[in-house]
Amino acid sequence: MNSSRHKVVHEVCGKPMILHIVEEMAAVGFDRLFVVVGKLESQVRDVLGDRVTYLRQAEQLGTGHAVMSAAPELGDEGMTVVLYGDGPLISRAEVERMIEHAKREKANAVLTAVVDNPFGFGRIVRDGVGHVERIVEEKDATQDERAIREVNSGIFAFDTASLKRVLSKLTNDNAQQEYLLTDCVEHLRAEGQIVIPVVVRDVDEIANVNDRIQLAYVEERLRRRILRRHMESGVTVIDPGSTYIHADVKIGQDTVIYPGSHLEGKTTIARGCTIGPNVRLVDVTVDDDATIMYSVAMKSSIGQRASVGPFAYIRPHSVVGEDAKVGDFVELKNATVGARSKVSHLAYVGDASVGSDVNIGCGVVTVNYDGFQKHQTVIEDGSFIGSNVNLIAPVHIGQGGYVATGSTITDDVEVDDFAIARERQVNKKGYARVLRTRLAARHGERNEAQEDK
Repeated sequence: MNSSRHKVVHEVCGKPMILHIVEEMAAVGFDRLFVVVGKLESQVRDVLGDRVTYLRQAEQLGTGHAVMSAAPELGDEGMTVVLYGDGPLISRAEVERMIEHAKREKANAVLTAVVDNPFGFGRIVRDGVGHVERIVEEKDATQDERAIREVNSGIFAFDTASLKRVLSKLTNDNAQQEYLLTDCVEHLRAEGQIVIPVVVRDVDEIANVNDRIQLAYVEERLRRRILRRHMESGVTVIDPGSTYIHADVKIGQDTVIYPGSHLEGKTTIARGCTIGPNVRLVDVTVDDDATIMYSVAMKSSIGQRASVGPFAYIRPHSVVGEDAKVGDFVELKNATVGARSKVSHLAYVGDASVGSDVNIGCGVVTVNYDGFQKHQTVIEDGSFIGSNVNLIAPVHIGQGGYVATGSTITDDVEVDDFAIARERQVNKKGYARVLRTRLAARHGERNEAQEDK
């Protein structure tokens, strides 16, 4: 990966790849989930928290050695399922299917896939009745074995007692000089046990990530899966190829997603919304029938039938009320805009509470920062703030207050008061002609001086 980060914490569709796996396996209903960790352990712990039990592999001596590290914790009954931490496309359904086959056949099982290019994979060698005879790694395979197209996924379902018994028989007598989990197959067969292959229905399920190219591949495959799920649930995606939706995003029926939309984190969009084109939402809650276009919003909520954009920027901890409008080139930061209020264009509303039925004119700025700390602006219901107004916080505009265009307001405005704070206009009759003559003369003198130089 050429990275300072542990491979399994790299994100796929907005979530560390190992978290995809752990959440899928938690849904299966296992009694316990173990994660074997080694180098960069703290990064894995930061991602998974207390969802799992951690087992430390002091030295990285192969896949079999990793499972040996877990053996003392496994008990002696039931079944143990082993997965890699770098295969984020594996689904709960496919693992449950493997377990079901193993239980029905009273056997151990391995998930396999038939691929066009098996290079790099361990090959599945079957016996005459179709059971797994052995799994041969690429480096140890003969020419005939390398021609086999059925490959090992690295995902196994073992009888726990049998697994613990054969782990003690593993050696590192192979080209990699590692203790390989795949060698358990031959030891199990030597005991007279069966190992059955369960072929995956979708080969992408076993895709592993070892470099950034493979990371991009699984990102693209998972993105397709996510988009398909939403479309099957009644969401219209105009152009899936240019739409990016993270794994934990929720979208309601009859919402339409236009091209260039990026829906990230824990974003939740209700029914009948119109999102895009070119929208980025990060951890945003959007209520029914809202419209957002050409805008960015983060860690905020947008109310029912609200309209946002184009080119609005809604920063964290903001609330746009129902039927409210946040228009073009408007920025909100830690601000509430009440129901039916309008901030239509070219305004900054930061650290502010705007009530319902308020009109914020073009060019209004809540001046919230004095160089040392932020201050609050409160605008109560039914107020009117004219264009090009500066509200110097902390300041309070009472209910029904009216602030005249071009004012700089430093004092509170009481209920139903009219506030104006600007110089009176003075018109000097004929003075424009005098001014032009003076300026022309001054300009001519300056040109002569430049020529003398």
